[in-house]
Amino acid sequence: MDNPSIPPASLLPRLAPRASSLAEPILRGVVRLLMDLDYRPLTEFSLPDGRRADVAAVDASGAFAIVEIKSSTSDYRADAKWGCYRAWCDRFFFAVGPDFPQSLISSDVGLIVADAYEGVVMRAAPVCPLNASRRRALLVRFARTASSRLLLSGAS
Repeated sequence: MDNPSIPPASLLPRLAPRASSLAEPILRGVVRLLMDLDYRPLTEFSLPDGRRADVAAVDASGAFAIVEIKSSTSDYRADAKWGCYRAWCDRFFFAVGPDFPQSLISSDVGLIVADAYEGVVMRAAPVCPLNASRRRALLVRFARTASSRLLLSGAS
């Protein structure tokens, strides 16, 4: 019997076409990990400031996590915008593959190591609670995005 908490491969998320194929397996592991941790993730989630998070997830209490996927050291070093994501989540993580040099990742953020099958939280992300009005706006955006994607996928 299939595990109901893990969607079938055909429903697992994909990154936008601009994303590296090296990032796809990391994304799959991150989504599976988040589901196991009782988060509900959306990929390529547009934030109110116009940026797009690789993965945004909400837990049962309404807390938000953002996960930025880095598939190579050059990808990590070229990303100067990640600090801006902290304003839109309670927890911020980088997710990398098993061969990524983890010492490069800033020590003041969470760290996930993932492959196509699973992910592991190597370092918990510090909690920086959102204020109530920002949380509400994000929850509404998250719900509307999820509903639109569900309806556009043909499922209902």
